[in-house]
Amino acid sequence: MSINKVLIVTAEPKSVFLEILFKYFNSKKYKKNKKLILVGNKKIIQREAKIYNYKKEIKQISNFESAIKDKLNIFNIEIKKKNYKKYISDCFKNSISILKKDSNIVLVNGPIDKKKFLDNKYLGVTEYLAKKTNSKNPVMLIYNKNISVSPITTHLPIKYVSKNITKSKIIKNIRSINNFYKKIFKFKPRIAVLGLNPHCETVSKVSEEKKIIIPAITKLKKEMISVKGPFSADSFFIKKNIDEYDVVVGMYHDQVLTPLKTLFNFDAINITIGLPFIRVSPDHGPNSNMYLKNKSDPSSIFCAMNFINKI
Repeated sequence: MSINKVLIVTAEPKSVFLEILFKYFNSKKYKKNKKLILVGNKKIIQREAKIYNYKKEIKQISNFESAIKDKLNIFNIEIKKKNYKKYISDCFKNSISILKKDSNIVLVNGPIDKKKFLDNKYLGVTEYLAKKTNSKNPVMLIYNKNISVSPITTHLPIKYVSKNITKSKIIKNIRSINNFYKKIFKFKPRIAVLGLNPHCETVSKVSEEKKIIIPAITKLKKEMISVKGPFSADSFFIKKNIDEYDVVVGMYHDQVLTPLKTLFNFDAINITIGLPFIRVSPDHGPNSNMYLKNKSDPSSIFCAMNFINKI
């Protein structure tokens, strides 16, 4: 698989994303082997380029085809009357319009304030993009070269988690992860599955482990997928297990993202599997409190671009 075009949605106006992006562009690790198009407001991008001492030319383009490989290209999105919600929506709409014509592109989006942009209509950008592209089963994969994690339920309140875990969902997600690794990384991943309950036990007559998780694992093993579990979440993330597995599938968001971020800080990226294109997002928030302070850790964008440069 070879992709030579990258759309970067700069999204949230008051975010540290452009800071970390220009830290990458100013570094020796910046490779000009793909066409990079920043989708966002020209004035904001150029102002932050100046702040972060990016001195090379930035080219404004009116259409995707005119992008040049060895320059930063801007597809300008206007901000009208400081309507930032519409501005972010326009950034995504224009990007999705381009991606519908050519899916052989990677979409990178900066973080957004979900409460302001999504209006509680979607759990997160993963679900928003799935809806806009008619994708039925998006899978969140938080990728690190040492070990990656994937929650069966994403940005779902904890009280709804158990009702949204199904055998079918676990099977579909793990199939997608397995196929993604074989297609992109050219190997069959070793997958561990965590239980839902502490120590995979419950005082209820029937546990989710026995009713849902174990039958799903049994089915996947029959398909020759390398999967084991369920494992107790409280003791799983030790070095021995990290060395033994490539992906850990958990039942809910914080069950797997908390240990991963504790281990690797910002050296991870959010990949959405199951869209018509590959979508990557640095694994950090807008962090508006640090906006324009030039103190943000750029590890996640380096991780994102390193991944993109290899596909």
